[in-house]
Amino acid sequence: MAEHSQSHRSFNRRQILKGAAALGGVATASSFISVEALGADAAKVNMQLGWLASNGIMGEVVAKRTGIYDELGIELEITPGGPGVDGVASVAAGRAQVGHLSSSPSLMLARSAGIPVKAFAAGYQKHPFTYFSLASNPINTPQDMIGKTIATQPTAVILLRALLAKNGIAEDQVEIVKMGSDMNQVMTGQAAAVTGWMTNTNALKILGDDRVDMMLWDAGIQLYANVYYATDEMLADHVDVLTRFLTGTARGWGEVRKNPEPGVDHLVAEYQNLDRASELEAVGPVLGFSFNDVTAAEGWAAMNPANWQAQIDTYAQLEQFQGATPTLDDVMTLDILAATEAVRKEVG
Repeated sequence: MAEHSQSHRSFNRRQILKGAAALGGVATASSFISVEALGADAAKVNMQLGWLASNGIMGEVVAKRTGIYDELGIELEITPGGPGVDGVASVAAGRAQVGHLSSSPSLMLARSAGIPVKAFAAGYQKHPFTYFSLASNPINTPQDMIGKTIATQPTAVILLRALLAKNGIAEDQVEIVKMGSDMNQVMTGQAAAVTGWMTNTNALKILGDDRVDMMLWDAGIQLYANVYYATDEMLADHVDVLTRFLTGTARGWGEVRKNPEPGVDHLVAEYQNLDRASELEAVGPVLGFSFNDVTAAEGWAAMNPANWQAQIDTYAQLEQFQGATPTLDDVMTLDILAATEAVRKEVG
């Protein structure tokens, strides 16, 4: 998964609907969804990624390649995202039945822009976004940022602003500079900290063993990552399809948890641009974000409504919503999680 992703950009309803039309969909609330039936009990499901294919979909790849989805009557197609790809528009247009977002705020922003999409599961229980520093000049707490330069991706500046606000730190007490995907600014002393995802083990190697980690989640901004979402119409009219999809996905992630190395092998066989050695290093952190005490109690992919409400409140306080502030019911539903509770708890 990309360190910053496109998930924190501002959403504009006109832009999204224009993108939906370009994808061949009719952007009206009554014509978003088209689930292609393959047989009496089978359905084709296209899952649109918010970014490039990565270890964040290892469970789906395993479920696809080992026949788990086939057993459930689901033919899964995974469509990568990336620069210039508006995944929300693809889902809104009906090109994809399920979306997969790097970070939860993009769904809230889309909803505020009038796009009827809603989260129904969260693949990562804790967001891997982290501030990385060195032991010689450590950032262990948000207060350690005061008087220092922090480098972050342009799309993640809002996260730093939220972090400062949450911890009562005025923005003028921290110098914010932009960075790309590499970590060099902290190594050269240009910045006290840089940002990225804990699961991106390749990018982190440059920091060595002297690395100090401060996760955004632990510092008070608790976002979800690898969020599964669909349109309101899909959630209303195709509960069975989404239930079978999430059942298969849970079982796929369960297999990865039991046997990580074969899971990596399936991933790199499906996406040959990925490096096996790097993915073997990353699979431990990936599983750590996917499974914890929450999933032990509530099952894989569980979501907490209070967490979502806190996210809405934070973004409203920072005046990030271009339209109306979405309600909790606007942005998430527990219905599909309830329908898959048994298998998710078995896996979690």
